[in-house]
Amino acid sequence: MASPINRKPIMTLYCEADDPYSHRTRIVLFEKDVECRIVEVDLNKKPRELADVNPYLQVPTIVDRDLVLYDSLIINEYLDERLPHPPLMPVDPVSRGRARLMLMRFDRDWYGLLPQITSGERRVVTRARNVIRDGLTVISQIFKEQPYVLGDDFSLVDCCLAPILWRLGTYGINLPRQAKPILDYAERIFERKSFKLSLTETEREIRADK
Repeated sequence: MASPINRKPIMTLYCEADDPYSHRTRIVLFEKDVECRIVEVDLNKKPRELADVNPYLQVPTIVDRDLVLYDSLIINEYLDERLPHPPLMPVDPVSRGRARLMLMRFDRDWYGLLPQITSGERRVVTRARNVIRDGLTVISQIFKEQPYVLGDDFSLVDCCLAPILWRLGTYGINLPRQAKPILDYAERIFERKSFKLSLTETEREIRADK
């Protein structure tokens, strides 16, 4: 996503090098193939540049001319509407509603547990791992019938799920044999050009031995 010398990026994304929320937004950016300056932020040393645009000092944060957005779900849907090709949400309202509900559930049911996995308290860690493992196993069956979460088309829902699947080893989550369809799905996603380009050096090291 490096810009030619005579072409100024229209957007700036502030993100963390190994943050699943930032990762899913980078996937969307590379799917859209948009010119964007990506600034990796160390949240332990928050830069003044980020503080100037986001009072919450959180990532991801995106700046598009005079507009500043934070929260990756909001950013991702904005990018899909702002840059409609290729579309990453269904066209009809019913399917869009279902997609939004699924994104919300992934956020609450799985992303919300990720801080617990790094908490260090054994019972809390084990429970969080088991909830995510069981949830992924349940939805695994849909990939016997279709290539992506919503059907035949890659979507924002896939962008949301991919960072968790990339980090399963880091989180200590081992999926059972019956979850093989979702592991096969994960490998298909990991081979997408947008996914490969979205990875930071830190994220590549997660699966450097694969």
